[in-house]
Amino acid sequence: MDDHELATDLASRAGALLLDLRADAATEGLEGKALGAAGDSRADELLLAELRRERPGDPVLSEESKDDRSRLGSPRVWIVDPLDGTREYSEGRSDWAVHVALVEGTTPTAAAVALPGEAMTLSTRPAPPPRAEPPARPRILVSRTRPPGFAAVLCDEIGGELVPMGSAGAKAMAVVRGLADVYAHAGGQYEWDSAAPVGVAAAAGMHVSRVDGSPLTYNAADPYLPDLLVCHPSLAEQVLDVLGRLL
Repeated sequence: MDDHELATDLASRAGALLLDLRADAATEGLEGKALGAAGDSRADELLLAELRRERPGDPVLSEESKDDRSRLGSPRVWIVDPLDGTREYSEGRSDWAVHVALVEGTTPTAAAVALPGEAMTLSTRPAPPPRAEPPARPRILVSRTRPPGFAAVLCDEIGGELVPMGSAGAKAMAVVRGLADVYAHAGGQYEWDSAAPVGVAAAAGMHVSRVDGSPLTYNAADPYLPDLLVCHPSLAEQVLDVLGRLL
């Protein structure tokens, strides 16, 4: 299978594993943080084992494993988040995700974000279809537990409404799916939090950048990548202008 198919297959399979684990959690005596930790670990094991088998020459950067520094000299690296939204997963919610992305150079070129709680996986091929123009009152996604301080001001400035949601992947895919219009984050993230969502969102024609408008680049020595903007392209200029004054 090609890289797009592989990303989709692996994200979907890891998602299915996580759903099965959660369904059997009581039998295994898992709940709360223990369930989240088990999900992180088992999904990571699946992704690493399959990538070693399917793409043995490609390094992997995973949130849940030691950083393989050989990735810095490789033209290809897989960046994965085995369970994005551990809290939401362990609480039985649906707004969590699995991220699998291939980065070539500094750009995600093949990516998939599984939303197992929604029974879907979005990927770079086939890319999600173009979505409609945003409503007159844009929907701005914020963390349901740690909303950023600038969110309320951004909401007022563009005449929007705030919509709380869980994981980064779920938020970015809500923009792609037309369930929301702006996802702006500036509270600290790492490459695995955004590589796959950014790859899928870009393939779907959404605007993706850092909050200052500069490109998002991946496979850096330090994987800390603290901010991003995913939004409908018709809103990008206005949102970036506001963020430029706020941040």
